[in-house]
Amino acid sequence: MRFLNWLGQIASVTGMNLRNVPARPGSTIVALLGIAGVVAVLVAVLSISAGFKSTMATTGAEDAAIVIRAGSTSELSSGLSADSVNIIAQAPGVAAGDNGPLSSAELFVIVDAPKRGSGTDANVPFRGVSRGGFEVRDHFRLTDGRLFEPGLREVIVGQGAAREFANLEVGSTVSWGRNEWTVVGHFEDGGSLAESEIWTDVRVLQDAYNRGNSFQSVRVKLESPEALQVFADALTSDARLEVTVERESEFYADQAGVLASVIESIGWVVTGMMGLGAVFAAILTMYASVSSRTVEIATLRALGFGRFPIVVSVLAEALVLGVLGGAVGGIVAYIGFNGYQASTLNWASFSQVTFAFLVTPALLVTGVIYALIMGLVGGLIPSWRAARQPITTALREL
Repeated sequence: MRFLNWLGQIASVTGMNLRNVPARPGSTIVALLGIAGVVAVLVAVLSISAGFKSTMATTGAEDAAIVIRAGSTSELSSGLSADSVNIIAQAPGVAAGDNGPLSSAELFVIVDAPKRGSGTDANVPFRGVSRGGFEVRDHFRLTDGRLFEPGLREVIVGQGAAREFANLEVGSTVSWGRNEWTVVGHFEDGGSLAESEIWTDVRVLQDAYNRGNSFQSVRVKLESPEALQVFADALTSDARLEVTVERESEFYADQAGVLASVIESIGWVVTGMMGLGAVFAAILTMYASVSSRTVEIATLRALGFGRFPIVVSVLAEALVLGVLGGAVGGIVAYIGFNGYQASTLNWASFSQVTFAFLVTPALLVTGVIYALIMGLVGGLIPSWRAARQPITTALREL
């Protein structure tokens, strides 16, 4: 019975509190805007990490593998001989195409390209691919122009790179490595990392950068996702090779992990500091709410309302402000940042990766939860003050 009595008291006092919110528009708006601002920043920053991880996650396939030199942490630090490349392509587990094993021996260098708008140079990945480079990537598709001709200094540009950097339109001529290159096409690859790259014939790239007959990685299409173990065992047990074999999806997921964690950590630190300001705004709002109802609360206490229902009612008001502020902040972040195109440095390759901010439902829920925490913390002290207020002192103000 006592519990039911408490519930009735809580409902009555909370309803009264919420009906009085419009009577304090100034302090209420300040608290709402403070919480909304913090949530908008939190969701926006975390959407950078989500977008970057999404780009890296879509890069790898479960039925594809990448082979680099043993001990290398990325393609950039790897090196493979022509003999090694041939052995890898003929290993068991590699899918067969019309022209032989589905594999692509590749070379990776970095070139400078000016960013659109600012004009500042940034590192852009320049990849040489073999004939099978298009077949081992399931989502590759030309969106404009044509493929490069083997043996010619022609390039195709990922649509992310074409969007982010200047002078990469189809028909343009660019200078890299003391050579002139003609842009003959644009391509997409299912939103993957490849869309941040520029591709050409691997043999032409070797010649342009004096790389002889060396490569840095080999991509292969597997007969099935389960064939990875057979393929890896064959290569690692071959005394002629010193290589590391990884499933393509896992290779890029590992590369994304460190940078994504750093971005998320920065986001939480920044919004943590901003959250203190929002909490203070909520505390001031709830203090104003309690102060304006001093006599009202004392009267309720005199009529038999307990301290606990009063504490809960003040907290409920603070939580409502938190939910509303969180919802506003989430909407602002979604409208303003979801799909926003940007680029950042891929620490594994020291080159730019283009990606889109991604505001997910999980991020919106995280923002609302954070808003609730701010509202709860902001309402604790005022609610305790309301409950501890002496009845006789308050009633003297009548």
